[in-house]
Amino acid sequence: MAFDIEMIKEVYSKFEERVNAAKKLTGKPLTLAEKILYAHLWDGKATTAFKRGIDYVDFAPDRIACQDATAQMALLQFMQAGKKKVAVPTTVHCDHLIQAKVGASTDLQTALNNSNEVFNFLESVSNKYGIGFWKPGAGIIHQVVLENYAFPGGMMIGTDSHTVNAGGLGMVAIGVGGADAVDVMAGMPWELKFPKLIGVKLTGKLSGWTAPKDVILKVAEILTVKGGTGAIVEYFGPGATAMSCTGKGTICNMGAEIGATTSTFGYDDSMERYLRATDRNDVADAANKIKEHLTADAEVYANPEQYFDQVIEINLSELGPLLNGPFTPDLSTSVGKEMTQKAQANDWPLQVEWGLIGSCTNSSYEDLSRASSVAQQALDKGLKTKAEFGINPGSEQVRYTAERDGILQVFEKLNAKIFTNACGPCIGQWGRYEDPKNAPKNSIVHSFNRNFAKRADGNPNTHAFVASPELTAAIAIAGRLDFNPLTDKLINENGEEVMLDEPTGWELPPKGFEVDDNGYLEPIEDGSGVEVVVDPNSERLELLTPFTPIGDEIKGAKLLIKAFGKCTTDHISMAGPWLRYRGHLDNISNNMLIGAVNAFNKQTNFVKNQLTGEYDAVPKVQREYKAKGIKTIVVGDHNYGEGSSREHAAMEPRHLGVVAVIVKSFARIHETNLKKQGMLGLTFENESDYDLIQEDDTFNFLDLHEFAPNKPLTIEVVHSDGSKDIILTNHTYNKGQIEWYNEGSALNLIKKQNAL
Repeated sequence: MAFDIEMIKEVYSKFEERVNAAKKLTGKPLTLAEKILYAHLWDGKATTAFKRGIDYVDFAPDRIACQDATAQMALLQFMQAGKKKVAVPTTVHCDHLIQAKVGASTDLQTALNNSNEVFNFLESVSNKYGIGFWKPGAGIIHQVVLENYAFPGGMMIGTDSHTVNAGGLGMVAIGVGGADAVDVMAGMPWELKFPKLIGVKLTGKLSGWTAPKDVILKVAEILTVKGGTGAIVEYFGPGATAMSCTGKGTICNMGAEIGATTSTFGYDDSMERYLRATDRNDVADAANKIKEHLTADAEVYANPEQYFDQVIEINLSELGPLLNGPFTPDLSTSVGKEMTQKAQANDWPLQVEWGLIGSCTNSSYEDLSRASSVAQQALDKGLKTKAEFGINPGSEQVRYTAERDGILQVFEKLNAKIFTNACGPCIGQWGRYEDPKNAPKNSIVHSFNRNFAKRADGNPNTHAFVASPELTAAIAIAGRLDFNPLTDKLINENGEEVMLDEPTGWELPPKGFEVDDNGYLEPIEDGSGVEVVVDPNSERLELLTPFTPIGDEIKGAKLLIKAFGKCTTDHISMAGPWLRYRGHLDNISNNMLIGAVNAFNKQTNFVKNQLTGEYDAVPKVQREYKAKGIKTIVVGDHNYGEGSSREHAAMEPRHLGVVAVIVKSFARIHETNLKKQGMLGLTFENESDYDLIQEDDTFNFLDLHEFAPNKPLTIEVVHSDGSKDIILTNHTYNKGQIEWYNEGSALNLIKKQNAL
């Protein structure tokens, strides 16, 4: 039986009525995304036809999922909200704080030893507030959610950008910052700008070496890392229905890499098969009763150009295996000759040192079975892997079943390291080097979703390429980045030329899933007696102090840093070893913007202190400004804050005294996180004004006292020679979000409302 089945039935009982009301109101057929959005309005049945990309709308999500790194700050905030229990089903998953180094059992025990304080905190808070808790080693949050909680037509938010993975089971699942999750936990509406809609029509059928991963790698090439911003991507067509549920999940998962609000597929037979295989017959039966409403209306898919803002068509029969990277997930290259040419032109190392399979993107039973079919061929044909091999199963259920069926043993015979059911190298939790900063230039291939510089191993010289699990396995065996398994031969131990055959695998385990202990802990019914203890001397956890409102007068603010080029949340608040401080705001603030490139000297973590004229680390300079009561400004380029949903990238600047971030454009989640923490997130009205900003600049806000929706803010920029420039900045704050700013943060407003 499924978790929260009565909640799911309640959602379905209102679904048809709400969809029909929306269709009547809008006067047109609806996409699946629109049906789910209109079925989850906070006020019930639709009374307004919302304008895409313009109207802010209040929604009522069905559930929340949190991973351990972000859950710490989310729950520390929720503890201040004055509530006795979460208002909607919520889970916490311990998957980020486990470093991959030696192997599963050793690494898990090391994590338990090193992070026991944090795990105990999360477990006790979960018990107190009625939150389901998944223990360390239980699995990667998004694979566990797909196996246990995702359901067609549902709406979920999660404190991780790859929450979108649940779109593979027909949800609208959206990554958010912890403050957004706190709103919903506290029984309040969740606000989102009504998304635009991108339709992706899949024709033909995947075959041979081409995998679902190649679909999203191709979409990333077409749309780039910001092309999906503010939009839901909806996949449809014969190629979509022919694909497995976990394959759909892979595609939705990497939708985060194009900036999409989320991605989704209509309910079909593959989803029903997956629900039944994961012991959720009751969900499948309930979904079947309203099946016609759990996909778009037929007219939409017949004439998609009339109903989507943008339509892309991909013929899967013509799609070949791809490698995306390095350093960005949208740089796509076909296997073989094109990779040879690009690698030689750009001096990418052709020798591959590691092949890594897993992460929330590609760690299902199907993924492991297809990759193991390639690995088995190496054994059968006398080949040895030229690169090292690492495997992260997605959940204990997947690991247990894969071991039972002999899949993991195939990898082990090739000397692969089987790591814990956790994120591991995908998020920088990889003990690859003792000194990553000075590690050598090299290439790796993985089935993860992100490949920013230093993302996997902390080494800025690691060139990471994203591929399907089966292609990753083939390249690990060949040891060359430009290996094409469709055409290239390998020399085995006997000196014979051999070729790898097309991979094979199972959509679902032939003998069914099995698990001894899935790692789930149910919260007690009444948690009022549970005491949550945080040691005031802890370096890992720190109770939060409410932020003070910035106010309507910003004069004499100094430039802290003008970031050059790509500035992701990894640049603003690094992961890896810094994950240990995710529950301690002051300590983790020592990594604030240390990865951002200073536009004036092209160095990282080296900015000018305007008080002394000396150059120093960004957090150190900012702490000196804060000690002197001086407000500061951060300036950035396009798509500022792309990547992870981590709200630490907003909370750290806020904590240290940054009052405004002015950029050419924002990634959606980061812009919202800045708003939630009571800061100003602004964009240049004229992008060229970015070039006016100089290293010694001071900023005076001239009309902040008139802060209002749709009204630009005027800023006087004073240069060191006394000259001045006046720049206009735009913003997307609505009335409610301006109230967050005026109160100091969204959480301050929640506390104020709960106290009434």
